[in-house]
Order: sequence, then structure tokens, then C-alpha cells
Amino acid sequence: MSRVKLLAVETATQHQSVAVLDDQTIMARADQDAGGAHAKWLVPTIDRVLASGGLTLSDLDGLAVSIGPGSFTGLRVGLATMMGLRLVTGLPLAAVPTLEAMAWNLRSADRPLCPILKSRRGEVYWALYQWNSAGVLSCIMDEQVGPLEVAVRSINGPTLVFGEGWQAYRVDIQRLLGARACDASEAPADTMATSAVSVGLAGLERLARGEVAGRGLSPRYVQRAEAELNWERPAAGLPKVGKGPRSRKRREAIIL
Repeated sequence: MSRVKLLAVETATQHQSVAVLDDQTIMARADQDAGGAHAKWLVPTIDRVLASGGLTLSDLDGLAVSIGPGSFTGLRVGLATMMGLRLVTGLPLAAVPTLEAMAWNLRSADRPLCPILKSRRGEVYWALYQWNSAGVLSCIMDEQVGPLEVAVRSINGPTLVFGEGWQAYRVDIQRLLGARACDASEAPADTMATSAVSVGLAGLERLARGEVAGRGLSPRYVQRAEAELNWERPAAGLPKVGKGPRSRKRREAIIL
């Protein structure tokens, strides 16, 4: 099977990452704090990374992009840019969930992984993944969004935690875990940030399975679970969701 050269982009957070892979080999990469200015920096960074690898768009075989959850503005810039490149080149595009891509930062992990990203109003996004001995990644818990008090319930037993959400709320998470704080082990510092290399590796696997993004690609949204809402609303003096004819409409509207 011929080698695949792939351009990958990660813009789900303030951190911006661009990489070109030749199968598992990193040909060139650039990582920077974009400060939310992805629209200003992304295309010039792509040009620089391609030039660094001695490549042009015509040398590529595929594209991969992180689709969220994360910063709405950053995701929109990344998606629009890569969909534009797909239109120009005709290359297949792999859409990679951001938290799943983060699990590729820790491909040798022997325990569950809990990537955590900051959401709005002090809430976080999180999910749980596990690598098996054959090098296959499984999702233990789908992406969630909610307050830290709910997120810590997902940490049961030894778990590697990482990501900007963990870095921002480490002390609070450990406090909320209480006697279970020892279950949360901090991953190495160089695995904390979102990475285009990991997006690319996950994207290569998707393309190999024939999972090519469709034309109507949009950022990945995470709906707050009914159980989490029922935990939160009584404290605010509000009725639980799931009760009454308007409950379904209410749940469908709560999308971050």
C-alpha cells in the first residue's frame, strides 16, 4: 500500500497546530498560541509548514481537521479553511473529534484517558478513552459537557487526565475527588495540548476505513445530558427536565 501524505489542522482551542504527515512520519509541524486569532494565522502557517516539508498542495493525498468540541470561532476557521482546500484540491477530508484526537497524544497509555477542555462559564468538555494491547482506541464514555462536579464522577479508578481543562482546574478537580484524588494521574506535560499530529494520525486511520467527511460538515456540538441537568436545576430552584410536554424542546435547545 502506498504511503499517504496528509495535512492536518487543529484549531479547537487557543492553541493552533498544523502538521504534515507521511503516514506515521512527521514531515513538518508548527504549534503556537494563536490567542483566538486563528483567522489571521492559520493559512500563513499552513503555507509555512508545507514549504518546510518541501511540499505543495498537489503533493498531498488527504486532509484532516479537528471538529470539536471546543472554541466555536476556532473550529469554524479550521473547518472553513480545510473545506476550502478540499474544494480546490479534491482531496478526501477526515473529520476527527477533538477529544478523540487528544487520546492519540497518549498512544502507549495502559489505563483510561480523560482529556478535558475548557467550555464556557467555568464548565468543561470531557470523555473517556482506552487503548488496548493491539493498539486500538475505544471510547468508554462519549463527549460530555458540564460543571466540574459532574465531570469528576467519570473518574473511577486509575485514570490519566490531561488537557487545558485539567491544567486550569487541577486544584478544583482534586478537591472534588476528595479521597479519590489519587485516581487522577497527570499525563506528561508534552501531551497536554491539542495536536495536529494526533489529528493527522487519527485522520489517517479514518481515511483507511473509508470514513471521508461529507459536504455538509459542521462543528461537533455536545448536548448536556439530562442527568447533569437534573443535578444542577433543583439547586437553582428549577424543575427537573424530562417532566412535562416542553421538556424535549428544552433539552434540544441546550447545546453548547
